[in-house]
Amino acid sequence: MEDLTLPRDPRLLVGLATGDDAGVYKIREDLALIQTIDFITPVVDDPFLFGQIAVANALSDVYAMGGDPVTALNVVCFPACQLDMTVLKAILAGGLEKMKEAEVILVGGHSVDDLELKYGLSVTGVVHPEMVVTNAGARPGDLLFLTKPLGLGIVATAVKGGLAHARVARRAGEIMATLNREASRAMVERGVHACTDVTGFGLVGHALEMARASGVTLEVELERLPLIEEAVDYASMGLIPGGAYDNQECYKARVEYSRDPGDLEMFLYDPQTSGGLLIALPPDEARGFPWPCIGRAVAGESKIRIV
Repeated sequence: MEDLTLPRDPRLLVGLATGDDAGVYKIREDLALIQTIDFITPVVDDPFLFGQIAVANALSDVYAMGGDPVTALNVVCFPACQLDMTVLKAILAGGLEKMKEAEVILVGGHSVDDLELKYGLSVTGVVHPEMVVTNAGARPGDLLFLTKPLGLGIVATAVKGGLAHARVARRAGEIMATLNREASRAMVERGVHACTDVTGFGLVGHALEMARASGVTLEVELERLPLIEEAVDYASMGLIPGGAYDNQECYKARVEYSRDPGDLEMFLYDPQTSGGLLIALPPDEARGFPWPCIGRAVAGESKIRIV
């Protein structure tokens, strides 16, 4: 973005500078808009479930900013000459059901004929300007929490290879379709310092964005990571998505290991679809927080330390 001259406006509370999850624009002293867009290719065979997952994934950006999603526009790319329109209807029905659960109003959308199926949302949310949560507020001493287990990309690879049990595939689908709403509300009540959602760049990629924006080192305790149990076996079999290797190549220079991670290393880089929130809480407010604590923020250069 170095070659782009972006307009400056004091009402733009969060823009492109820190690579955050969404933009935030102040409307008045007690109201700011959160704006984001996200769409994905299918990660499950069931079109209704895919619609649910795509919506949960798109809404997650708003929850990561500490806000409430209010309205949405469908974004659809559909190969109309290759797939029956009943598939599209099922996708949209799944998305609409998840929007109803989130109390989000669908106000329209846009579709194009595309050889590759994609679905997601453009979302508008609201937040008080003084309550905006960004990825830039983590402080030394903060405890780190992760609200969904890792391994979604690994399970998806096993499913594609016909090696995943149907029960595991269903469980992964349920995880991806789960809203991050409750975790978002809980972190705001406890005075969260920073947050980001963990998606395609994997835990390390998104944690590194937080570390850079906050100017801290994030220490991640390998043995405290929540994992999809069966994904550990799949990873030992070499069922690793290509995106995990891409993430590893991109971020490994900023990752320091205090121990040999063994087969768990690729969980750090595994791309997640509709993953959990990575939350930095002040330690005096973290007691009893009902999601796994996976590490802490410490003073130091912007990097990830695996301990």
